[in-house]
Amino acid sequence: MSRIRALIGTRKGAFVLTSDGKRERWDVSGPHFPGWEIYHLKGSPADPDRLYASQTSGWFGQLIQRSNDGGKTWEPVGNEFVYDGVPGTHQWYDGTQHPWEFKRVWHLEPSLTDPDTVYAGVEDAAMFRSTDGGRTWRELPGLRGHGSGPSWQPGAGGMCLHTILLDPTNPARMFIAISAAGAFRTDDGGDTWQPVNRGLRSQGIPNETAEVGHCVHRIAMHKSRPGVLFMQKHWDVMRTDDAGDSWHEVSGNLPTDFGFPIDVHAHEPNTVYVVPIKSDSEHYPPDGRLRVYRSRTGGNEWEALTRGLPQSHCYVNVLRDAMAVDALDPCGIYFGTTGGQVYASADDGDTWAPIVRDLPAVLSVEVQTLT
Repeated sequence: MSRIRALIGTRKGAFVLTSDGKRERWDVSGPHFPGWEIYHLKGSPADPDRLYASQTSGWFGQLIQRSNDGGKTWEPVGNEFVYDGVPGTHQWYDGTQHPWEFKRVWHLEPSLTDPDTVYAGVEDAAMFRSTDGGRTWRELPGLRGHGSGPSWQPGAGGMCLHTILLDPTNPARMFIAISAAGAFRTDDGGDTWQPVNRGLRSQGIPNETAEVGHCVHRIAMHKSRPGVLFMQKHWDVMRTDDAGDSWHEVSGNLPTDFGFPIDVHAHEPNTVYVVPIKSDSEHYPPDGRLRVYRSRTGGNEWEALTRGLPQSHCYVNVLRDAMAVDALDPCGIYFGTTGGQVYASADDGDTWAPIVRDLPAVLSVEVQTLT
């Protein structure tokens, strides 16, 4: 029988939850790295025992932790991030007119085929790659060297590269998202990048339809259709059917189109999940009712999923990296809240239950399906 491993990053440590294929009872391991911000944990698709974690402290800086046994033990493997041949750990500036500060690693994305290759999205926005299991990191300078780079601006959470998507059908193609610059695509393994934001509209920037400057909160794809992407933007849920060359809005009948996470069902590429919150200044569910919304039509038509979720006096948020799906059938959907709850559904989202409560604020949720 398959097993499930849920990797939870929080404000004060990491937690590893495990269950069998029924997903009814969960064992909890942690906190690992107690007291540290763990922005992201991610497992390697090429080796189920290889995990990576982003451990951050405003005082001590950034460290990458690695596990080779599924999270039972960890070792620090690297804090050297090299920009254009110059190493930096906590803070680094390149001396140009636009300063770039190295603050933290927001997102880790292991290679689909090699457990020793892993990508990192950092703040200020830049992208790195390690080919030695996280021990050393080198920038992919083509992204930050894009001509629009000096005009990028931070969102409310910082100028972070928070999403990395690898095309399973084309190893040279990747998508990333930056708050608040927008979405970018490479077709040559990261040497060069192009903005893919046509169709986005953002109030508050000088040109609402500019090539860059859009606050993208999250993008998601289904592995069977890597040219179809879904986006949760700072206002608006969007879709592209041509690998980002053009976008159109699919917010439809959502009660509000502001939110952070978005994800796609493991087996149904037209089934999408979002968690709307009230507004960009009120980061909690509308009417204090925690609702996941599901579209089975790839957007526009949405239904509220509420069974098992608090429907009164609930004022938590769900952050951009705090939703994930498993690969079982029916598909499991998971999300964590700033109130420290992790909710799961073992039936495509029809019903929900908390699988752990009272954690520190949840920053990220990732799920591995193990055989």
